[in-house]
Amino acid sequence: DCVDLKKGTILIKQQLQTVVGSPGEFHLVSTKNSKGRQITIPPFLVATLRKVKKKQLENRLRYGECYDTSTDFVFTDELGRHLKPKQVYDAFKKIVAEMDIPKTRFHDLRHSYAVASIRSGDDIKTVQANLGHATAQFTLDVYGHVTQKMKQYSANRMQQFYDQLTKT
Repeated sequence: DCVDLKKGTILIKQQLQTVVGSPGEFHLVSTKNSKGRQITIPPFLVATLRKVKKKQLENRLRYGECYDTSTDFVFTDELGRHLKPKQVYDAFKKIVAEMDIPKTRFHDLRHSYAVASIRSGDDIKTVQANLGHATAQFTLDVYGHVTQKMKQYSANRMQQFYDQLTKT
Protein backbone atom coordinates (compact mmCIF):
# COMPACT_ATOMS: atom_id res chain seq x y z
CA ASP A 1 0.00 0.00 0.00
CA CYS A 2 3.06 2.29 0.18
CA VAL A 3 3.98 1.79 -3.48
CA ASP A 4 2.18 3.85 -6.13
CA LEU A 5 3.29 2.57 -9.52
CA LYS A 6 1.09 5.08 -11.39
CA LYS A 7 2.78 8.03 -9.72
CA GLY A 8 6.15 6.28 -9.44
CA THR A 9 6.45 6.87 -5.71
CA ILE A 10 7.24 4.85 -2.61
CA LEU A 11 6.35 5.90 0.91
CA ILE A 12 8.96 4.73 3.40
CA LYS A 13 7.24 4.68 6.78
CA GLN A 14 8.15 1.39 8.45
CA GLN A 15 10.67 -1.41 8.46
CA LEU A 16 10.54 -5.12 9.15
CA GLN A 17 12.52 -5.94 12.28
CA THR A 18 13.47 -9.13 14.10
CA VAL A 19 11.76 -9.60 17.46
CA VAL A 20 14.61 -9.75 19.98
CA GLY A 21 14.71 -13.12 21.72
CA SER A 22 12.31 -14.73 19.25
CA PRO A 23 14.29 -16.20 16.34
CA GLY A 24 12.30 -16.20 13.12
CA GLU A 25 9.68 -13.75 14.42
CA PHE A 26 9.39 -10.29 12.88
CA HIS A 27 7.23 -7.22 13.23
CA LEU A 28 6.82 -3.88 11.50
CA VAL A 29 8.19 -0.83 13.30
CA SER A 30 8.50 2.81 12.34
CA THR A 31 11.64 4.06 10.62
CA LYS A 32 14.71 4.94 12.68
CA ASN A 33 13.71 8.61 12.97
CA SER A 34 9.96 7.77 13.12
CA LYS A 35 9.33 10.02 10.12
CA GLY A 36 7.95 8.80 6.83
CA ARG A 37 9.37 9.96 3.55
CA GLN A 38 8.18 9.67 -0.01
CA ILE A 39 10.67 8.98 -2.77
CA THR A 40 10.13 9.21 -6.49
CA ILE A 41 11.55 6.25 -8.38
CA PRO A 42 12.86 6.08 -11.95
CA PRO A 43 10.82 4.42 -14.73
CA PHE A 44 13.11 1.35 -14.90
CA LEU A 45 12.33 0.63 -11.25
CA VAL A 46 8.58 1.10 -11.83
CA ALA A 47 8.84 -1.47 -14.65
CA THR A 48 10.77 -3.86 -12.39
CA LEU A 49 8.20 -3.53 -9.60
CA ARG A 50 5.38 -4.17 -12.08
CA LYS A 51 7.08 -7.48 -12.98
CA VAL A 52 7.40 -8.37 -9.30
CA LYS A 53 3.72 -7.60 -8.74
CA LYS A 54 2.74 -9.69 -11.77
CA LYS A 55 4.77 -12.64 -10.45
CA GLN A 56 3.06 -12.30 -7.07
CA LEU A 57 -0.38 -12.38 -8.72
CA GLU A 58 0.63 -15.49 -10.67
CA ASN A 59 1.80 -17.16 -7.43
CA ARG A 60 -1.42 -16.15 -5.70
CA LEU A 61 -3.43 -17.92 -8.39
CA ARG A 62 -1.10 -20.93 -8.43
CA TYR A 63 -1.06 -21.51 -4.66
CA GLY A 64 -4.61 -20.38 -3.84
CA GLU A 65 -5.43 -20.60 -0.14
CA CYS A 66 -1.80 -21.39 0.72
CA TYR A 67 -0.77 -17.93 -0.46
CA ASP A 68 -0.42 -15.47 2.44
CA THR A 69 -2.66 -12.46 1.81
CA SER A 70 -2.41 -11.11 5.36
CA THR A 71 0.34 -8.67 4.39
CA ASP A 72 1.15 -6.64 1.32
CA PHE A 73 4.94 -6.72 1.09
CA VAL A 74 6.75 -5.64 -2.06
CA PHE A 75 9.14 -8.58 -2.00
CA THR A 76 7.87 -11.98 -0.95
CA ASP A 77 8.58 -15.66 -1.38
CA GLU A 78 6.37 -17.83 -3.63
CA LEU A 79 3.74 -18.11 -0.89
CA GLY A 80 3.45 -14.36 -0.26
CA ARG A 81 5.46 -14.34 2.97
CA HIS A 82 8.07 -11.66 3.64
CA LEU A 83 11.64 -12.54 2.80
CA LYS A 84 13.89 -13.56 5.66
CA PRO A 85 17.15 -11.65 6.15
CA LYS A 86 19.18 -14.77 5.31
CA GLN A 87 17.32 -15.16 1.99
CA VAL A 88 18.12 -11.55 1.04
CA TYR A 89 21.71 -11.84 2.25
CA ASP A 90 22.33 -15.10 0.36
CA ALA A 91 20.86 -13.69 -2.86
CA PHE A 92 22.94 -10.53 -2.48
CA LYS A 93 26.16 -12.48 -1.89
CA LYS A 94 25.45 -14.65 -4.95
CA ILE A 95 25.00 -11.58 -7.15
CA VAL A 96 28.15 -9.96 -5.76
CA ALA A 97 30.14 -13.15 -6.42
CA GLU A 98 28.81 -13.40 -9.99
CA MET A 99 29.83 -9.78 -10.62
CA ASP A 100 33.28 -10.42 -9.15
CA ILE A 101 32.99 -7.41 -6.83
CA PRO A 102 35.32 -7.21 -3.84
CA LYS A 103 33.99 -7.81 -0.34
CA THR A 104 30.71 -5.91 -0.18
CA ARG A 105 28.09 -5.55 2.53
CA PHE A 106 24.38 -5.20 1.80
CA HIS A 107 24.41 -1.76 3.44
CA ASP A 108 27.06 -0.69 0.92
CA LEU A 109 24.21 -0.48 -1.63
CA ARG A 110 22.92 2.57 0.24
CA HIS A 111 26.35 4.20 0.02
CA SER A 112 26.63 3.33 -3.68
CA TYR A 113 23.20 4.88 -4.34
CA ALA A 114 24.11 8.07 -2.46
CA VAL A 115 27.42 8.53 -4.28
CA ALA A 116 25.86 7.74 -7.68
CA SER A 117 23.04 10.17 -6.98
CA ILE A 118 25.45 12.97 -6.07
CA ARG A 119 27.77 12.10 -8.96
CA SER A 120 24.89 12.20 -11.45
CA GLY A 121 24.03 15.74 -10.37
CA ASP A 122 21.25 15.35 -7.79
CA ASP A 123 21.24 18.25 -5.36
CA ILE A 124 22.18 17.40 -1.79
CA LYS A 125 18.70 18.19 -0.41
CA THR A 126 17.15 15.58 -2.71
CA VAL A 127 19.75 13.00 -1.71
CA GLN A 128 19.14 13.87 1.95
CA ALA A 129 15.37 13.42 1.56
CA ASN A 130 15.70 10.14 -0.33
CA LEU A 131 18.03 8.71 2.31
CA GLY A 132 15.90 10.00 5.18
CA HIS A 133 18.68 11.97 6.86
CA ALA A 134 17.78 14.70 9.34
CA THR A 135 20.17 17.23 7.80
CA ALA A 136 21.90 17.87 4.49
CA GLN A 137 25.12 18.39 6.47
CA PHE A 138 25.00 14.78 7.68
CA THR A 139 24.50 13.57 4.09
CA LEU A 140 27.46 15.66 2.93
CA ASP A 141 29.66 14.46 5.78
CA VAL A 142 28.93 10.79 5.09
CA TYR A 143 28.54 10.68 1.29
CA GLY A 144 29.91 13.93 -0.11
CA HIS A 145 33.49 12.88 -0.78
CA VAL A 146 34.72 14.13 -4.11
CA THR A 147 35.83 11.60 -6.69
CA GLN A 148 38.25 12.23 -9.55
CA LYS A 149 35.40 11.73 -12.01
CA MET A 150 33.36 14.41 -10.22
CA LYS A 151 36.33 16.80 -10.41
CA GLN A 152 36.57 16.16 -14.16
CA TYR A 153 32.83 16.78 -14.62
CA SER A 154 33.25 20.06 -12.75
CA ALA A 155 36.17 21.07 -14.98
CA ASN A 156 34.12 20.20 -18.07
CA ARG A 157 31.16 22.29 -16.85
CA MET A 158 33.47 25.24 -16.18
CA GLN A 159 34.91 24.87 -19.68
CA GLN A 160 31.40 24.91 -21.16
CA PHE A 161 30.56 27.98 -19.08
CA TYR A 162 33.73 29.71 -20.27
CA ASP A 163 33.03 28.76 -23.91
CA GLN A 164 29.56 30.30 -23.65
CA LEU A 165 31.00 33.54 -22.26
CA THR A 166 33.62 33.84 -24.97
CA LYS A 167 31.14 33.25 -27.84
CA THR A 168 29.59 36.67 -27.38
